[in-house]
Amino acid sequence: MEKRIADLLSKKQYNVYDLAEIVKILRSENGCPWDKIQTHQSIRNDFLEEVYEVIEAIDYDSEEMLREELGDVLLQVVFHAEIETEKGTFDLDDIANDICKKLIIRHPHVFGDVTADTVDTVLNNWDSIKKETKGQESYTDTLKSVPKVFPSLMRAQKLGKRASKANMDFKGVDDCFASLKSEVAEIQEALDNGDKSAAADELGDLLFSCANLARKLGVDAEELLDRANEKFLKRFEAVEKQVLQDGLDMASLDLETLDVYWEKGKLSEK
Repeated sequence: MEKRIADLLSKKQYNVYDLAEIVKILRSENGCPWDKIQTHQSIRNDFLEEVYEVIEAIDYDSEEMLREELGDVLLQVVFHAEIETEKGTFDLDDIANDICKKLIIRHPHVFGDVTADTVDTVLNNWDSIKKETKGQESYTDTLKSVPKVFPSLMRAQKLGKRASKANMDFKGVDDCFASLKSEVAEIQEALDNGDKSAAADELGDLLFSCANLARKLGVDAEELLDRANEKFLKRFEAVEKQVLQDGLDMASLDLETLDVYWEKGKLSEK
């Protein structure tokens, strides 16, 4: 152990295998008390958080931040691989081997004799090969393969996209928008009948319809909602600043007064 640590400390530049060795040491008997008791389940949410931080780095267009956060994601991959290495099931090389094979199989237009001159052709080939290699025998199988842990809007949009492969789809934006308006009417009907449970169900259908409309418009529903969240936060902050400048407290104002401030804030954005 001491020699392994000394060898690592003497290095000026590290690689992914050095990272694997560090994780192995941390999980060893004389390693870190925290690291050596972790499981896939105990660090599951850590992995998710690190991926979100990579996305944030991309959104900020920060190369420095992206480099750091990709390192944190790589650590998660290596950590999970080490847990399985200890169990004797697979290791980091097996993971690399599998993804290399997958990339070669799914790019026959690069590594084989298949012709694919357009992006659409490439994507269609990818879907066909994926369906075959994963043993998906029906369109339903392709829908079921969309992970349940995806954010709900993202999952809804992917379900709609895959259903469209079976021609189960709206003809166009107008039909999709008509369905959306129909869902709104059904929510109102349920509320008029005093049935909150039914209204909640219809609200779920409305959200699903919104995801389909986004897909038909060629935009990402998850990104749209994120932008709307940021817009709301920015406007709320502007309203609060103005209210404070007027020597008032938001919580003491009625909704009509706050709406006036809100509209003023919207006008200032133009």
